[in-house]
Formats: sequence, structure tokens, C-alpha cells
Amino acid sequence: MTMTLAVPMPTARRGSGGPVRVSFLIDNLGRAGTESQLLALIRTLDRSRIEPSLVVLDGESEVSRELEPPDCPILRLGVTKLFGRGAFRAARRLRRFWRAQRPDIAQIYFLDSAYFGVPVARLAGVPKIVRVRNNLSYWLTRKHRLLNRVLRPFVNATLTNSEAGRVALVEQDGLRRDRIDVIENGVDLERFHPARHRPFSGDAIRVGCVANLRPVKNIDGLLRTASVLLKEFPNLIFEVAGEGEQRPELEKLHAELGLGTRFRFLGSVRAIPDFLTGLDLAVLPSHSEGMSNALLEAMAAGRPIVATDVGANATLLDGGHCGMIVATSSDRDLIAATRRALADPVSARRCGASARLRVEREYSRDAMRLRFEEFYLKLAGVSVG
Repeated sequence: MTMTLAVPMPTARRGSGGPVRVSFLIDNLGRAGTESQLLALIRTLDRSRIEPSLVVLDGESEVSRELEPPDCPILRLGVTKLFGRGAFRAARRLRRFWRAQRPDIAQIYFLDSAYFGVPVARLAGVPKIVRVRNNLSYWLTRKHRLLNRVLRPFVNATLTNSEAGRVALVEQDGLRRDRIDVIENGVDLERFHPARHRPFSGDAIRVGCVANLRPVKNIDGLLRTASVLLKEFPNLIFEVAGEGEQRPELEKLHAELGLGTRFRFLGSVRAIPDFLTGLDLAVLPSHSEGMSNALLEAMAAGRPIVATDVGANATLLDGGHCGMIVATSSDRDLIAATRRALADPVSARRCGASARLRVEREYSRDAMRLRFEEFYLKLAGVSVG
């Protein structure tokens, strides 16, 4: 960090008439929300306006390599520790890469990539540096908050994907509101084809959740909700699509509650559209969210939805017109809201149809792409009129 403090802010180097060059830096590629949004953005950018390149801080896993986009320059650094000779050599490689690519903007995701990439971007003379901060920073330690303050003077803009995220960055991290831009996520509507609604009856009523198995996602609360509602609805089945470090703990609670085969952990599911299409009700029980990709996808699938009032959930669901908003993530509120949705399938299905129309109007991938392109052009000083 000491070297970085002595580096002057560079001036812009764009030639006239060409596309704005944006280089993205992220820890690894994956199928989770932030990574999938980035890959979709790279794939859809209008190359006549924006010319992307991609740097992956680590990138050596099979999944990360498999997901690398084929149509932009990529640098894979193999950094797993931020301190040491390997990281120093990687920093020199990144500096050479950026000097060769001459990006107008470096857009950096996650903490490790920021600690590594912001100083290198300044040393490489990248004119504009953008940090992406999509979660609400509830878990940041004192050390991370200090490091973020050290980096702050060298970052030109911070992006987040919801107004709730902007408020959190102002209140918790002390960022200036005028240095934070909100660009909302988008969903690939072509992947999601709302199924014909079935009545909540028959062999099974399927309630599902798409989530990483981490404490913030409150799958333990969903398990306890299931333990109550399975006694009231004999055909009810719960399914969770996702994997994570909390799985052993959740499986232990599953056994203690005696849920058997009526609550299933499916692990990682690639065909999320197919999973959602088969649900009668989608539940997002999280304690905290920014702008939830899982919720956007459930809306795109036209599913009846129950979601906690965190992050951008209430905004996405239009205050309850497109799904049921749960006041808190407490077991009591989650049980009550899920029970109401199951007891009134006509209203639930009507909300699901409204949810699909809402994402079509406001949250398509194309709408997201245009928002990003206009942001880049403005940041690089290109007229968008």
C-alpha cells in the first residue's frame, strides 16, 4: 500500500472514436450471482461501444477455466495468497497486461481482488478505477474496513446493485453518496419460460429455494418452517438447490427435526430454470441480500414468491404486488407468510404473473447492459447524448 500512496492520479488516454476499454478483475469465475452477472455482462456488451478484457486473480480451478468467455483477452494470475513472491510476480504480469491493453477503466470485484488490483491499476496508469460492492458489508471485519478506507482515495467510483446497497455503503463505510452509482442486475429472460400454473393440490406441492448454504441465507429457518408446515400440508415437499460450507450443520438439523425425504438438499443445480419451473412456491428466507439474483430468477420464471424484507427484495417485488414480503427473517414471520401463500394459491399465482411482467419491463439483461454501457461512456468522458 505504501508504494501506491506515492503514485499520482493518471490522466485519460483514450483516442477519439474508439470503444471504451474496460478491464474486469475478479477472484475466480463461478456460477454464483456476482460471477454470473459479470459473465453475462461481458457476453452481451456492444463491442462497438465497450471493449472488454478480463483478469482472474486465481482462476486455476476447472470451473473457473470452463467459464472463461471466449471473445475477450483473459489473464489468469493464479494468485491464492496476496503476500509472497508469487503475488509480486503476478502483480508485475498484471501491470504489463494493463499497459498493453491500455484500459480506460478497471472494474474490480471482491476484497482480495481490490487489495491486489487497485494498487496495480494505479501503477499501470489506468485512468479510472471502479469497485463493485454488491453485498451490504454486514460481515466486514475491522481490518477489512480499514483496508477499504486506505483504498478509497484511489477509487473513482463505487458500484452497487441496489439503493439498499448505496445506503449501507454510506452509513456503514462512510462513502460519499455522490461517489456511489447504482446499476441494477438483469436476468436472462430467454432461459426462463413460465410454466402453466398448477393448482396447489395433487401428488405434491413443491416449495423451493435457490441459495448457497451459508448462515446468511437462513436455510436453518426454512428447515424449521418446514417442520411446522409439513404437519399442516400433507402433500408439501421442500427442496433447496445450492451447496456450501454450512451443509453438514444443516443436515444435522434436518435429522433432528425428522424431516426425512420431504425436505431435500439437491446440491448444486445447473438447470435452475427447470428447477424453478417445477416449483409451486419459491421462498427466499435470507437474513441479508443486496439485489438477489435468485429472486430475479424466480420472478422471471413467474413463480409465486415469499421473500424476506431485506436488501432490494421489497423493491423488486413492488412492495408486495409481485410476491409476499416477510417483515423479518424470524421463524414466526416466515412460517406465517409461507402458510398464507399456500392457503391462497390464486393470489400467489397472480403475483407470480405480475413478477414476470415486472422483470420483462425493468430487469432484462439487455436493460442491464445498456445501464452499464452508459455508465462506462460517461465515466470515460464520452458523450452519451
